[in-house]
Amino acid sequence: MDINQLIQLDTYCWTVKADQEQPILFFGSRELMENMDEKVRQQITNVSRLPGLVGAAMTMPDAHWGYGFPIGGVAAFDPNEGGIISAGGVGFDISCGIRCLRTNLFLPDVEPVIDKLADELFLTVPAGVGMEGKLRFSIAELDEVLEGGAKWAVRRGYGVKEDLQYIEEQGAIGGAMPEYVSEQAKKRQLGEMGTLGSGNHYLEIEVVEEIFDSVAAAAYGLKLGQIVIAIHCGSRGLGHQIGSDYILTLTKAAQRTGIILPERELACAPILSMEGQRYFGAMNAGINCALANRQMIAHLTRQVVTNVLPKAEIETLYDVSHNTCKREKHTVNEKVRELYVHRKGATRAFGPRHAALPVGYQDVGQPVFIGGSMATGSYLLAGNSAEENFAFASASHGAGRQMSRRQALKYWQGTALIADLAEQGVLIRTRSMRGIAEEAPGAYKDLHAVAEATDLAGLARRVAYLRPIACVKG
Repeated sequence: MDINQLIQLDTYCWTVKADQEQPILFFGSRELMENMDEKVRQQITNVSRLPGLVGAAMTMPDAHWGYGFPIGGVAAFDPNEGGIISAGGVGFDISCGIRCLRTNLFLPDVEPVIDKLADELFLTVPAGVGMEGKLRFSIAELDEVLEGGAKWAVRRGYGVKEDLQYIEEQGAIGGAMPEYVSEQAKKRQLGEMGTLGSGNHYLEIEVVEEIFDSVAAAAYGLKLGQIVIAIHCGSRGLGHQIGSDYILTLTKAAQRTGIILPERELACAPILSMEGQRYFGAMNAGINCALANRQMIAHLTRQVVTNVLPKAEIETLYDVSHNTCKREKHTVNEKVRELYVHRKGATRAFGPRHAALPVGYQDVGQPVFIGGSMATGSYLLAGNSAEENFAFASASHGAGRQMSRRQALKYWQGTALIADLAEQGVLIRTRSMRGIAEEAPGAYKDLHAVAEATDLAGLARRVAYLRPIACVKG
């Protein structure tokens, strides 16, 4: 990005030089901003021109070009001021997110069996393009999933009820409307529950390598050398189809209601319109699909780990999504307003004493995960108070791509990359050598720089760095 087109507000916050009806904010270090795709500035500028925007249109430190909104984009809209809802502001992988499982294991416990653990997880949790699980659902059964989310999964024996208090929305978001999810979307999902999918999704065994905030780490039940397991996936084919279906619907709604789209990919409708409410209901169904999916995978993971290590105890540390539009209350100019907050490639990051948090996390804030790519590891952070995080309680969700998948294929070859990662102490299990090359760590921004910028910009504070030792990829 051309840094000369920006005004630096402070070390980790920037805006644009041109006059705007609505402000634009970029969070990130100078180096991250200089290396950011120029299209990010163009896209977030277009977002700032949509009706009913409240506050600034924003990008997180991991932002990069996406469909409609940039990935790492955050924008809130007021339904009572003609505010819109946009499928391009949510993304196609609705409610993609990370479930982190805390174990009572430490590195010496798993090192002797890490190969077996990696093999068994790979055999048990289907991963890859088009991979399906052992269960198949009828349309009627899937509707129950779309209504019940992780709560449905627990009722069906996938996990325990204690998991639910550590899941965003306590395992199921209200307002889901399966009737507004197309039959084609549901058919795509009938065999995909309990599966990882492909792309940047993974199931990773990690060790707590460094602790930055000992108080928050203690509240989250973490110690140095402890083993955690991260599950990164979303709503699979159903979410993608919802996005595809509603792009056309919302485009027509924009035309009908007189909304001038800065670009076609920002297809949207007034939140309170028929089309806006139908998309919102379908998207909420997609969120519940993703929450149920991660709950099922967490259950399968528990079974594998306890079969290999019978003394293992595995609990849910937290589960939080990115790629959502949430109806939330935020204080703007000393007035509480109910807003629809789009977070595309950005994570909710509620601060201490927020009513949505589990009792044990009230004093330290919500766990936030910045996921990496195989060799890079991940960061666990904690949400800051509303006074410190003025990005509608949002934070980065990952390192963010700095190279397209097509470009990555020119630089890396899957087999060689797996061998190199093994020498670095990271075991990889995959069905796709091409997929591994596309997801090479070098294709992403510097994870440590993104986590540092997220912290120093006041979006969320670093709690722990998690080093990977085994990764199942699609």
